[in-house]
Amino acid sequence: MPALTTPAASIGWHAPDFKLRGTDGKTWSLRDARGAKGLVVMFICNHCPFVRAIADKIARDAKALAAEGIGSIAVMSNDTEHYPEDSFDNMKAFAGKHGFTFPYAIDETQAVARAYGAVCTPDFFGFDANLTLQYRGRLDASGMQKTESGARELFEAMTQVAMTGRAPAAQHPSIGCSIKWRGE
Repeated sequence: MPALTTPAASIGWHAPDFKLRGTDGKTWSLRDARGAKGLVVMFICNHCPFVRAIADKIARDAKALAAEGIGSIAVMSNDTEHYPEDSFDNMKAFAGKHGFTFPYAIDETQAVARAYGAVCTPDFFGFDANLTLQYRGRLDASGMQKTESGARELFEAMTQVAMTGRAPAAQHPSIGCSIKWRGE
């Protein structure tokens, strides 16, 4: 399984809006998902071993970031016809299993992943209160390991965004499985 890393981020672009169906039965937009101090948009899926290894930590950090005024939304953009493990019903089960307290939404047209420039799962985008990109990087250094790996990079960066409006300059790319594009 070849792993991809995210490209270097061009900090400062504005988050594209979306309307996506969540596993909770609601339709989610950028405005609905954001917190008063910012938003994390993460591209994940159910079957990727990188996501499976950190899913519980994603849930933990999203909950902690909500307490800091940072909203979170997870987006699943994979081709579900060729990857049925990522089906909407399986998304519901995955969110429940890992205790997601944030929306997990399906990007059926893959337009949202393309608009954000997402390339892999997981792929994390952190926006400030004005929905300007401040962070694109990994959750932490654990890769496919379920163990703690030291710094909670996404959490620490977004906590800094909540306090100062800016993430640290040092950001490490995320690594994961490629997004499963239709027709590829």
